[in-house]
Amino acid sequence: MVRLLANIIRRGVAPFPAAGLTASGSFYQNVLRFSSNVPDDTHEDFRPTIKTDSSGVAIKDVVEQDLKENPVMIYMKGVPDLPRCGFSALAVRVLKEYNVPLSARNILEDLELKNAVKAFSHWPTFPQIFINGEFIGGSDIILNMHQTGELKEKLKDVAEKHK
Repeated sequence: MVRLLANIIRRGVAPFPAAGLTASGSFYQNVLRFSSNVPDDTHEDFRPTIKTDSSGVAIKDVVEQDLKENPVMIYMKGVPDLPRCGFSALAVRVLKEYNVPLSARNILEDLELKNAVKAFSHWPTFPQIFINGEFIGGSDIILNMHQTGELKEKLKDVAEKHK
């Protein structure tokens, strides 16, 4: 069985001269390698950008301002009208039941924002929901609070201000 498998592998890579097997078992000898590093001579239009560097605003300040200005803030994958994961969709669906203004940021668009929110809340997963600047949790916690009636109480003042 082992010999059969070895023959199949050998025949599969034989047409590629760079993929020769050696006695030490090194299969990747002379194979092209790819890197995600951007060379310094890349035209500036193709270099990765950091959205907050050009604005002069620290990403931590963006998170703090979001929480101060928005009574219900959700950092999620996607946007409320088009969530990009089931947990984000669930959180949005539950929060929309209360008819409160919902602000959101798509963490998939900005890795620095994603990391800043994780550091701010000390919570590793998304979505992350904040109510009146207080970190509440993710979709599972919001759903549980909804089922027990806790979320209605938590959003009571937000709903009254919104009317």
